[in-house]
Amino acid sequence: MKKTNYSYIGIAFTILVFGIIFIPRIVDRISNGDISRQESRSDQPKEVDEKKSDLVFIQNNGVNRKVPDFSFTNQDGKTITNQDFEGKVYVIEFFFTTCPTICPRMNSNLAQIQNEFEGFEDFGVASFTINPEHDTPEVLKTYAEKYGITNPNWHLLTGSKEAIYELANKGFYIYTAENPDVQGGFEHSGNFALIDKNGFVRSREMQGNPIIYYNGITSESEKTDEDGKLEEISALKEDIKKLLNE
Repeated sequence: MKKTNYSYIGIAFTILVFGIIFIPRIVDRISNGDISRQESRSDQPKEVDEKKSDLVFIQNNGVNRKVPDFSFTNQDGKTITNQDFEGKVYVIEFFFTTCPTICPRMNSNLAQIQNEFEGFEDFGVASFTINPEHDTPEVLKTYAEKYGITNPNWHLLTGSKEAIYELANKGFYIYTAENPDVQGGFEHSGNFALIDKNGFVRSREMQGNPIIYYNGITSESEKTDEDGKLEEISALKEDIKKLLNE
């Protein structure tokens, strides 16, 4: 009986010593943030998903379409590449400064979008001229002033005509061409492309299909175009906000 009592006493003493020595150390580590409670695995994906928007990736042959590499000169004479837009949500358009038809409407809409996101350092615009022989940096600078372009991330870009046309027609599948038989001598799409912070082309879905591009011609105030199609500037604004929050 005495041996048994001694063994119980020894165990109790060991537990007491452990508590005195180690428990304060564990509490101290927890207080200093060395040990933190891990969330369950089921909780972690939920937190990530909440940051994702419902905008889809535009694909070619099952591969998410990404902005090709480019390098052009902006209205300030600076070289701008696709890398300058990394980490930014931005809109892409193709235009030319002497355009007598859709370009003034497109850039008025973009200026309004710019003002909507004033102060957002991670929002920008890339406007590529399809008449680079005329649209020098100096001409683009005057055009920027005319349309009230103040966002430092809105770059009006000029450079090699071949490179610009390849970027438009093969990189973005946004039609551009010289045509002496149309007003202004050039024809091009009035669509905007929306790019996420990682350089991927994104858009919303309508009836289960991506719209791919946003109509840049019809303004919010006009409501619909001549064919009765609803304007898409308001949708573009909503989707820019979604990507900014990703």
